Parts: sequence; structure tokens; C-alpha cells
Amino acid sequence: MQNSNGVSLKKINVLGSLPPLRALSGYCLAFSLSMSELVQIEFISFQKIYPAFLYPGGDLREDETFPSIDCNKIKIRRRLTWYNPLTWIVDGLSCKGELLHAQWWTPFLGPVYFAIFMGCRLRRKPVIITVHNILPHEKTTANKIVSKLLFKLCDHFIVHSLSNKRQLKKCYSIPDKKISVIPHGPLDVFNYGNKNRKTVRDEFGFKPEEKVILLFGAIRPYKGIDTALTAFNEVIRRVPDARLFIAGKLWEGWERYEQIILDLNLSACIKKHLRYIPAEDVWKFYTASDLVILPYRHFDSQSGAGAAALAFQKPIIVTDTGGLPELVVDRYYVVPPNDPGSLAEKIISCINEPSRLSRMSDESEKIAQEISWHSIALKTLSVYENVMHEKRLAENRQSWDI
Repeated sequence: MQNSNGVSLKKINVLGSLPPLRALSGYCLAFSLSMSELVQIEFISFQKIYPAFLYPGGDLREDETFPSIDCNKIKIRRRLTWYNPLTWIVDGLSCKGELLHAQWWTPFLGPVYFAIFMGCRLRRKPVIITVHNILPHEKTTANKIVSKLLFKLCDHFIVHSLSNKRQLKKCYSIPDKKISVIPHGPLDVFNYGNKNRKTVRDEFGFKPEEKVILLFGAIRPYKGIDTALTAFNEVIRRVPDARLFIAGKLWEGWERYEQIILDLNLSACIKKHLRYIPAEDVWKFYTASDLVILPYRHFDSQSGAGAAALAFQKPIIVTDTGGLPELVVDRYYVVPPNDPGSLAEKIISCINEPSRLSRMSDESEKIAQEISWHSIALKTLSVYENVMHEKRLAENRQSWDI
């Protein structure tokens, strides 16, 4: 495909994770399928991505329930292992795409990415990086240093929201012209399975009249679980049929949250699934729910749980942090972080008004359409073409100087 700059791209490399690995595989799968409609893809994935003892979420069993990848325009390499630098070097020196597009989400993979980036730089291939987490969720100085070193090897940066762009500029002094904002698409790769809402709610033990508020995703300190529990104490007082549904893998101890539940006498109105949710089961949790909440304390990226909520056209309430406000049309559904009172009021106003929930659902569908994967692919291809054009101009300037 050739643009007005005379740039014609035939093949690109994408670096990240694909099923059956968990990691960032949902996003990478949806992204690669959309990009394959426009250009050939050689995807560099992992055979072994993390050592289990360093993984806060516990075991690293693969998820074989993701949809299969059946696309002749996507070739997948699964050579990378975290413990073998030779695999990093080989993939960096042998990738056949005209540029590399890396998906970046964890500083632990810094050495792997650094080796691959260096291989591409030696072969004069541009490196584009999508920064999913501007700062790691659990912040340390070492993690920021790893990102800063890696970013020096990148030609262009993609982030998912305007707030992420401001953070990237502030934290790493990246020039404005080197950053593009392309939204995180709706995670419709999870939107499959039997959609019978009554059957699913019966399976989870919810009664027809109960209003189910979903808090979905890995249980981590920044997620604001305690804020949600405190808010729900007020919700249940005013809406006795409300139920809080917490589902996700534990990345921290549950004891302090359980103590809040006991202290507030909330056990009877909270349902917990504290485990990893396989890809084939994700739809059940969203289908059973009436409202999705994201009460995060702080956030430097965009939410996978929120992107899935958009795919299922679910009403969403978010906190005013990171890219979360961009998941809703109306700022009425954005509350301050660490504010149980405001969160409770918004939850109550939503679940007490079926018409409001219906309107919120329509708004989620609207956003999902606006940030469709096809539009994301077109915007990303434009970034590729501009980067390749700039590269050619720079090479021409060098030849003229000589």
C-alpha cells in the first residue's frame, strides 16, 4: 500500500505476546488481526515470557481458550525465552519487516526488547513503540530507568490517550512530534460464547431483580478495591438489591479487603471469583453485570477491563485518572479517585434508573464504533508511512552531505 509520500509498506514486524500466553495477548491479537488487513505481519512472540518466581500474579499457565489465529497474512515466531539472550539477538537480526512495532508494558522485558531494538537499529529499521504503561503500575526508580534507556532507541511513540501523551512528554522528555495518540480498541476478542443473560446469571447465583456491579481484572493495589467496598456499603443501604461482583486474579493478599467486608457486614451482597478468568469465560462476567466500575487510585495507561466493557456495550463509571475518562461520553460518570462517597452516589443514580443504564450502554457502543480496530489500523499505518518517509528524507540528507 502506497501513500502520498510514495511510501509502500509490504511487511512489518510486531513485538509482543500472543495466545496462548496471557500477558498482553488480548490486545496484540486484536491489533494484529486488524493490521493484517492492510499489511503483512511477522509477529515476534515468546515461548517463555517470565520466570514464575518473579510473576506477582502467581502461576504462568497458558490460556488455551483464546480464539485461534487463522490468518495467512500473519506469520508468528515463538522463539523468545526470557533466559536465553541468543533468542533475543537472533530475532533482532533476522526480522524481515521494514520496521518494528513493539508493544511495551513491563520493564522486566527491558533486556529482551533492548537486544531486539539494537538488532533493528544496526539494520537501519525504524522502531515504533506503543507504550501501554507510561509508568509501571507498581512504580520504582529502576523501572523508570529501564524505560528511559529503551526509549532512546525508538523513532516514534504511540500512546492510547491525550493524558498518556502529556505523561510521556513530562516523564521522559519525548518531543511532541514523536508521539501519536491512537486509542486502545474495544477488546471484542472476548466477545463470544452463549449470550443468554438469564442462564449466566443463574449460573452465578444472581436473582433477576438484583443489580450487579462488576469490578473486573487483576486484584492489584492501584485498582481501588477498598474504595469500591467502602462505597458499596452506602450503595447497599439505599439499594438493597445491589450486588458487587469482584472477579480477577490476586496480585496481592486479599486479607485486608476481606476484613473491610467483615467490618461492614457486606459478605451476603458480594460475590468473589478471585482467580484468573480464562478468555473463553470473560463474556460471562460482563453479560451477567448491569454496570462496570473502574475505581482506580492512579493509572498511567488505558484499561483492558474498560476496553472489554466497551466491546460488551456496558455502562461504565470511572475515576479521573489516566485514560479512563475517555471510556465514557458524559463526564457525569467520572468521579475523583479515593472518593467512596462520590462513587456511591454515581452507582446509585445509575442502577436506580433503567433508562440511564440504557443510555450509558448506547454511549459505550458509540465509543466502541468510534475506536474500531479498522480505524486504529488505518491510523497506525499512517504513522508507519510517516516514519518511513522521515527515514528516507534523513538518508537523502546524509547522502547529500557526503
